[in-house]
Amino acid sequence: QVQLVESGGGLVQPGGSLRLSCVASRSIFSIAVMGWYRQAPGKERELVADITKTGFASYADSVKGRFTISRDNAKNTVYLQMNSLKPEDTAVYYCKACGSWGQGTQVTVSS
Repeated sequence: QVQLVESGGGLVQPGGSLRLSCVASRSIFSIAVMGWYRQAPGKERELVADITKTGFASYADSVKGRFTISRDNAKNTVYLQMNSLKPEDTAVYYCKACGSWGQGTQVTVSS
């Protein structure tokens, strides 16, 4: 089990950037995969990006080229750098690892 705490969400204009952080309660060195998901109002939760312990990353088609996932094992933290944000990126963003979820952080893209 691991507890996860997300931060970094907020209100941003279209075209802007945000960096989300997910801090784990223990070492993430041995965690095989960590992921970022999002859920917009009235929609299913969807995978945005995930990253393996060896650093291999994969992305949803809708965010490829705009979002970058990374992990810092020394800080027990996974990041999601989000650039060129669009209104359709508005959602609650969740971190997931070892079957556990964080509480989520709201991202709103609006002018």
